Amino acid sequence: MTRSVGDSDSVRRQNRGLLLSALRASGPQSRTALASNTGLSHASVTAIMQDLIAQGLVEDLVGSERNDLRSRGRPATMVGFRRNAAFVVLIELDVNKLRLSLVDYAGVLVDRVESEISPHTFRDRSAQSVLGEKLHFLLSRTPGATSVLRRIAISVQGILDRDGSGLKWSPIAALAGQNFADSLAEEWALPVTLYKRGRLLAEGARWLDPTLLEASVATVFVGSTVAMGLSLHGQIMGRGDDGATEFGHMNHIPNGALCRCGMRGCIEAYAADYGVLRTSFSVPETAAPAPAVPSQQYESLIQRAEIGDRTVTHGFNLAGRAIGYGLSRMLAMFDPSHVLIVGPGARALALMLPEIESALTSSLVCKINGMPRIMGHLDEKEPIFRGLMMKTLNDIDQNAFAGLASAQRATN
Repeated sequence: MTRSVGDSDSVRRQNRGLLLSALRASGPQSRTALASNTGLSHASVTAIMQDLIAQGLVEDLVGSERNDLRSRGRPATMVGFRRNAAFVVLIELDVNKLRLSLVDYAGVLVDRVESEISPHTFRDRSAQSVLGEKLHFLLSRTPGATSVLRRIAISVQGILDRDGSGLKWSPIAALAGQNFADSLAEEWALPVTLYKRGRLLAEGARWLDPTLLEASVATVFVGSTVAMGLSLHGQIMGRGDDGATEFGHMNHIPNGALCRCGMRGCIEAYAADYGVLRTSFSVPETAAPAPAVPSQQYESLIQRAEIGDRTVTHGFNLAGRAIGYGLSRMLAMFDPSHVLIVGPGARALALMLPEIESALTSSLVCKINGMPRIMGHLDEKEPIFRGLMMKTLNDIDQNAFAGLASAQRATN
């Protein structure tokens, strides 16, 4: 009898999770569409939806009835997430900027605050103090969100600790070594999760472009750093569940140009904005990288290269060569159908593409299977944000709400 009850609970949780996943992936749908998309019977969908509505997780959307001229009878009523069932705070940390977003359970952006990051931000104050202050300010502007805040998720650059509570290394000055995720989790009594930006790039690219949802994609960020996320037929790959590759710190030239990480010869040392800047002004490769390159200065380099400045063009050639040979090495183990270049470097893709393609043609895999499709996406913020949001909301769906007992409301 115990086994039967356990199996029944497991099936119930699985079916609830299927419906929540279908709504999360495709947005509001009719019960008939949900049955078709999940493979569940219409009766099961109706019963589960009644349960989810009673728990305050989903709702029939007012004015959502659709008349299909090909069908008869009552028009279908759409069901979607109840926006105030839960809220999440998404924090994006990079070398120059800190951005906090408040998002409701339906995935709607409610509020956002941004501030600049300097090399002294986390030297003068702890990360917990800086982030905690911004969290309080953000939530003070939407008072009703605090009581149903479910998760805090943080996008970071660098190498995570094994327990995921901080970073072993980061290009963000003074951030590494601070156990800020656990500290914030204790302060707010909520799960706080760190995600590497490379992983989120891969996750977000899939959600932004439906043609990539089930594809094998290498998403490469090129800007203040160089990072990569990988998805294999829609499954995100990396070091553990929250990991990603260290593509930018793959060695390109032994004992080569100095990287921000302190090593020499990394792909990033040639392809990141500071690498192109250093080459463009004929600064020795052993010189310390610039702590930050203003976006206007990087854009100026692109414009100079476009009008034929040979020194700057050489800088982008070296950047493309480093990325191309890094990709060609990766192709020996992972064969993506698409390579998506995102971030400020996407604006310079035309300048780097000849060297990228030249390096890829030296790969045996490319000679056999052909070149992957190389595309640019100028705004890296959108895939990072979308990846962080979908990862976090899916976590709530499956780990907080799918297993709720029938009589238990989500806001309890």
